[in-house]
Amino acid sequence: MVWHARLDLDYSRRSETTALHFSHDGPLRVLRTLYPEGPGVCHNVLVHPPGGLVGGDVLDIDVHVNEGAHALVTTPGATRFYRSNGAHAMQRTRIAVAPGARLEWLPLEAIAYDACDASNELHLDLAPDAHLMTWDITALGLPHADLPFSTGRFTQHIVWPGRFLEHGVLDAQDQRLMNGPLGLAGARCFGSLILASGTPMPRALREGLLEATQALLCDLPPG
Repeated sequence: MVWHARLDLDYSRRSETTALHFSHDGPLRVLRTLYPEGPGVCHNVLVHPPGGLVGGDVLDIDVHVNEGAHALVTTPGATRFYRSNGAHAMQRTRIAVAPGARLEWLPLEAIAYDACDASNELHLDLAPDAHLMTWDITALGLPHADLPFSTGRFTQHIVWPGRFLEHGVLDAQDQRLMNGPLGLAGARCFGSLILASGTPMPRALREGLLEATQALLCDLPPG
C-alpha cells in the first residue's frame, strides 16, 4: 500500500507559552507535547506508524513558527527508506520561521536501505531575526548487519533560496563517489549541522557557538 501523509505544525506565542496547533492527513502524527525547559519552549515528538517509506510513499511536513515562538521537534527513531518497488519515495519538509522565532529541528537519522529509490528534501525560509538549528544525518545501508547499500539511489536536497543550497545524488553504483578519496572514501554514515539566522550574527556570538560545538564534538566517544 502506498501512503501519502501530511502534517502541518503551527507554533504561536501565547503570553509566556509556545503553543502548537497541528493538522494531519495519513499516518504521520504528533506523539507528545512536552515542556521540559519551561512553557516558553514547546518540545514535540513526531511519529510515522508504518515505520518507513517504500516506493511511491510521500511524506509532506510543513512547519510554521510564528513571531516570538520557540519549538524543538524530534523523532523517536530513524526515517527508513526501504527497497523500492519501482516507484520513487520522498520525504519533503518545509520550514518557515518568523521574526524573533526559534526552531530546533532535530530528527534522528535517515537510513537508505539497499535498492531504495528515494529523496529527502528540506526547504527553509527564515525571516529577519529568526533562528534555526538543524542537522541532517544519513546512513547508507546497514553494513554491520550484512545489509550494505550496494544498489539504489538516494537524493539529498537542502535549500534556503538565495542563501544556501546542498544537493547530492548518492548512487550505490558510483564507485568514485562511494569509495574514492574525493568522495565518501568508504564511509557509510555522514551528517551536517546547520545553524541559520535570518539576520547576520555578531562575530562574538558566532565564535562562541563555534567553540561550544567544538567542545561538544571533543566529548563524543570515538567512532
